[in-house]
Amino acid sequence: MKTIDLAGNAAPNVVLGLMRIERMSDEEVRGLIATARDSGIDFFDHADIYGETLHACERRFAEAMRFTPSEREQVTLQSKAGIVKDGPYFDFSYEHLIESVEGSLRALQTDYLDILLLHRPDALVEPDEVARAFDELEAAGKVRAFGVSNHTPGQIELLKSSVRQPIVANQLQLSITHAPIIAQGVAANMQGLAQSTVLDGGVVDYCRLHGITIQAWSPLQAGFFNGVFLGSPDYPELNAVVDRLAAQYDVPPIAIATAWITRHPANMQVVLGTTNAERVAGAALGSAVPLTRPEWYELFRAAGYQVP
Repeated sequence: MKTIDLAGNAAPNVVLGLMRIERMSDEEVRGLIATARDSGIDFFDHADIYGETLHACERRFAEAMRFTPSEREQVTLQSKAGIVKDGPYFDFSYEHLIESVEGSLRALQTDYLDILLLHRPDALVEPDEVARAFDELEAAGKVRAFGVSNHTPGQIELLKSSVRQPIVANQLQLSITHAPIIAQGVAANMQGLAQSTVLDGGVVDYCRLHGITIQAWSPLQAGFFNGVFLGSPDYPELNAVVDRLAAQYDVPPIAIATAWITRHPANMQVVLGTTNAERVAGAALGSAVPLTRPEWYELFRAAGYQVP
């Protein structure tokens, strides 16, 4: 498993998201985590809202794993806060962030989170309140590093006007077929081409310039929660290329989907969302697949993007 530097620590460039484990048995959860760890994945992504009730998936994880203190030190636990399901709406207030983290710590049966992300931008954010929460959580040893999710460069800069801790990660949706954050740069200055429209302030380049790790969520999704592209009849050309490269590199097709993201020089992390252990193991094989430039761009074009 290839690693990257994240908050001063070596972290795998493929991580496992646990938003779908609520109804899994202890044995199933332990089997999934064992496969992940055997594949080199010791980094697990949570959020307070994952599950039918608040903190449900965090609780399910802890109840199944029952880590000893030494076992806890061997894994990275990341969680997210800021989404309120009732409404829905977003809340980055001091009170909500503190309450959310305390709930995550209880549910995960741990004294600290390795990383806390602000889940989705709160239009009513007061950076001073976020800073107050971050300072308190850091001073108490309850959160070791901080980041964001789905944030634009301007939103990060606004937070940084008050927050003194480094923003170490930005979790963004990215797959071969859902790649506007990359595709817009490729088609820059092309009149009349929708792909060239910059909607996020150039977030990939911003993150690279500021040492912020991009964590790619939904790496297999065709679009926004509308099914996977692997094996989909809607993407015959792309799947033909994926299958050919999978045979060439002697890996399953899911590994090529991973490799397209990890090949990017931004040193991104792929956040898997599957509960299928075989898929986790297969995706992990893409961690260090050395796609060439022609192969990377061939996948990009086969997904429907323009290369001027």
